[in-house]
Amino acid sequence: MAVHFPPLNALRAFESTARHLSIKKASEELNVTPAAVSQQIKTLESYLDIELFERKVRALSLTEAGEQLYPFMEEGFAKLEEGIRQLHRHRHSNELVVSVSPTFAAKWLLPRLGSFYLQYPEYRLRVDASESLVNFRRDGVDIALRYGGGNYSGVHCEVLIPEEVVPVCSPVLMEGEHALKSPEVLKHHMLLRSDWQTTQAQAPCWGMWLRAAGVDHPDTNSGHQFSSEALAMQAAIEGQGVALTSTALADLDVKAGRLVYPFGREHNQKVAFGYYFVCPDSHLRVKKVQAFRKWMSAELKAGGS
Repeated sequence: MAVHFPPLNALRAFESTARHLSIKKASEELNVTPAAVSQQIKTLESYLDIELFERKVRALSLTEAGEQLYPFMEEGFAKLEEGIRQLHRHRHSNELVVSVSPTFAAKWLLPRLGSFYLQYPEYRLRVDASESLVNFRRDGVDIALRYGGGNYSGVHCEVLIPEEVVPVCSPVLMEGEHALKSPEVLKHHMLLRSDWQTTQAQAPCWGMWLRAAGVDHPDTNSGHQFSSEALAMQAAIEGQGVALTSTALADLDVKAGRLVYPFGREHNQKVAFGYYFVCPDSHLRVKKVQAFRKWMSAELKAGGS
């Protein structure tokens, strides 16, 4: 049975007023007079035959019915705005905006982007290197590549790289008095850490890795700490200690000879974290997002990560 909707302007006036709990602020947002907003709300209440607001002296609050209706209106208008914004942006721009953590950008994405440009020269990529979660509608981001547990509600989320962590170091630490021939020798070396390994619950850390390796280390928190994993890896390249990092991030440096897996990749540990491809479901229908997703999938298969 078809539903006969109230006038769109009345619904918009209700949503804005309910969000601000102010007719004045709603009128400013909608660029109409407060009297016009009040009239639209009265029209909606008359149409629904129910009061949506409790009107008090210098105060406005939602009735039970208003509280029930508001979340649907908020979500509905947000999706309408997103659709119109996307349509405008995608029709007038070949730019693809990818939000990605600085470390993943530097160690995985950027070294491989040349092949994307060759395959899809019609698109211009803008990489936003940030650890912060994005608001796709507000920030104009097409795709987010995120490291975590994959608990991203309300969006499409698919695992790209299941996380495996393993120690890495400069080849120079494989020689000398305390050459890294076994995990027990780590007590003689600086353990390099990054902030996420100490601030995120259940994130892989040195204590976890050493326990799994059966090594009793006197103090797993004594090493240098860096604001990003890329900095910790660079310190390892410079021979300043041993970093615990993802095999996906380290493989290119290992292949180039800048880093080594001192105990082999058989000492890697699978953890609950991983790298994820995240975007609103509606973005999956956009050709440039489809192209980037297809390219990433091919790169991961070719690299074995």
